[in-house]
Amino acid sequence: MTAPRFTQAWFCAALCFAVFGCGGGATPELVWGKRGVNGGELVKPRAIAIGPGDRLVIVDWTARIQAFDRDGRFLNASWTTPDYRNGRPSGLSVDFDGNVIVSDSHYNCVRVYSPEGNLIRTIGGELGTKPGQLSYISDAVRDKAGNFYLSEFGDTQRISKFDTDGKFLHCWGEPGGEREVGTSIQPAATGHFAHIRAMTIGPDGNLYIADRCNHRIQVFTTDGAFVRTFGSAGSGIGELSYPNDVACPPDGSEFLYVVEFGNHRVQKFTLTGESLGTWGGPGRGPGQLSSPWAAAVDSRGRVHVLDSHNDRVQRARF
Repeated sequence: MTAPRFTQAWFCAALCFAVFGCGGGATPELVWGKRGVNGGELVKPRAIAIGPGDRLVIVDWTARIQAFDRDGRFLNASWTTPDYRNGRPSGLSVDFDGNVIVSDSHYNCVRVYSPEGNLIRTIGGELGTKPGQLSYISDAVRDKAGNFYLSEFGDTQRISKFDTDGKFLHCWGEPGGEREVGTSIQPAATGHFAHIRAMTIGPDGNLYIADRCNHRIQVFTTDGAFVRTFGSAGSGIGELSYPNDVACPPDGSEFLYVVEFGNHRVQKFTLTGESLGTWGGPGRGPGQLSSPWAAAVDSRGRVHVLDSHNDRVQRARF
């Protein structure tokens, strides 16, 4: 087994603030990861989730699902989905029992694994666009009542809700992007999506959805009622560029972290959409990111960011 490479916080705050405007805390607490296919190594990590004891689970471009502790130490737990010739999983979450929920995107299903990687159950699997059928699943989360929420994009742009037994309940959402109205460009209508990338359930019990190509976050109740939307295309504070993931602290703090693939940063919001600052910026140094895909927040309020095209993870507090 090859151990991951560890690098403690590097003091580049002045440079990062001057060049990239990194917001609340340019220096990462920890930078770790090494490109490779051995245990504990990473190749373009795609999704991350955090469970009891701050156990991190990461899936990368090789379709490996690996477990690490919060300091990046490989825990000798690694597995893959049954088949990944059609494509790799692109979404991960951990439920209240510590089980790992894997969005097996190209196989139209969600697979639930024990923390050790034993397959417990599969939800879905029937390809199609009718209610209850599934196409490309980008993410899946589970609420405290045991219901599952699956996001799809491609032929469908929607959220499908299943009960704890995997029975389809209902779905909402449809394709839609910005549109021309006279001489102006209007944002997409609420409930319309352009590449749903990820979801999380906030401390208020609502679903926060990364509407990637509409450069915004849409918020719904778990029954599909629209609550609010925030964000617009751009690189300024409060603006978004291809939001790829959303994450809330597990302690109930009312913050939302949004991973911006296009702006190479993470932005912190209140649940109502007020920006509280950003962290990151384009580059390969510590505190800089290259096309980040996802993030998770641990019990100490620290954000673990998948610095995907740098094949590493950075941990920051802001």
